[in-house]
Amino acid sequence: MNVLVVDDELYARQELAYLVQEHPQVSEVRMAESVTDALMVLLDFEVDVLFLDIQLKGETGFDLAEKLQAKDYLPYLIFATAYDDYALKAFQVDASDYVLKPFDQADIHRALDKAYRSQATPSTEGPSLTDTGLLAVPGDERVYMISPDDIVLLTVDGHQLRMETVQRTYEFSDSLAAWEQKLPEGTFMKTHRSFLINLQKVREVQPYFNQTYQVTMANGSKVPVSRTYTKLFKQRLNIE
Repeated sequence: MNVLVVDDELYARQELAYLVQEHPQVSEVRMAESVTDALMVLLDFEVDVLFLDIQLKGETGFDLAEKLQAKDYLPYLIFATAYDDYALKAFQVDASDYVLKPFDQADIHRALDKAYRSQATPSTEGPSLTDTGLLAVPGDERVYMISPDDIVLLTVDGHQLRMETVQRTYEFSDSLAAWEQKLPEGTFMKTHRSFLINLQKVREVQPYFNQTYQVTMANGSKVPVSRTYTKLFKQRLNIE
């Protein structure tokens, strides 16, 4: 798992990063001291888990969480703070956990264990490919049969996976990684840690900030292309 630690106190930031790095499922840890710094890191670093302090210089951790919510992008969010009276508000912005300072390694590792389980274990209730090549998608007390060709995009929204097709949108519990393996590689591509798109449904590509792109899909949805995927995306679409 890739982890981002956001705290404006140097010692607290370094201590938490050290404890996080000791977890066996953590591959890389980066740090930021402000909302602006965190947003810059998130442009080209695929963050799975976000440890976020509440009191930051000039802004709060809630400000960052709300900005990420507005972009339909929120990693597994853990508030790491000295204040225990913000727990309710934390969960209102889709926080998954809440740990208190001074940090205890056991508490940090328990939080990371939960984060890993939530991302590594796809739901058994999600749809699967049938022998006909169609997708069996459950919803509204029935099962919908969907052709992969009709899918415009898939995106993680909170803890739910949202599938947008030409006709309608479906939501169910599953992982984006499972669908990346399931759908045709020649047609579908991940453009961001939270988005998997059908390249045949791309209608417009616009340069965005910091060498990224924004894509308009056939159904009008806007999708980001992060710096991590920009080079491959341009190759796949023959963009010079």
